Amino acid sequence: MTASGSDSLVALAERLQGICLGSGLTVGTAESCTGGLVASSITDVAGSSGYFRGGIVAYADDAKASLLDVPGDVLAGHGAVSAQVARAMATGARRRLGVDLAVSVTGIAGPGGGTAEKPVGLTYVAVADGADVAVRRFVWRGDRASNKVASAEAALELLIERATDQPAPGR
Repeated sequence: MTASGSDSLVALAERLQGICLGSGLTVGTAESCTGGLVASSITDVAGSSGYFRGGIVAYADDAKASLLDVPGDVLAGHGAVSAQVARAMATGARRRLGVDLAVSVTGIAGPGGGTAEKPVGLTYVAVADGADVAVRRFVWRGDRASNKVASAEAALELLIERATDQPAPGR
């Protein structure tokens, strides 16, 4: 088992690295409920400095606003766990880190914090590239640790999908 807690995360990070190094893409992360697990998984793979620029863990709303430029009205109107905030986090990370692709994760890992409208396990993952932002919604059913791993896996999978669809920079 790796430092990030899951061999599957490292396997996904290895796939991402091969795609990004092969096409010259750079990547950054913006994480809330995963607490840096996506970035940790990426950096568990030797050579990740060839494409990974960095990550921002913005757990509190004020950190999302100040570090990732998430608008206050978006946070107030939709809540931190929303597609709109995931989109803004990914866009802000892409701009702040100066990368081709930025992934964001925001959710309710549990065991508490859920509501009828936003249950424990609800997670949004987004990837921003130069043209668009893809957002996915998930509702995990595990405990806190497994929800974090599932969210990080989803983030890496969406990064792989978007990286595969990208033209190499400068083309």
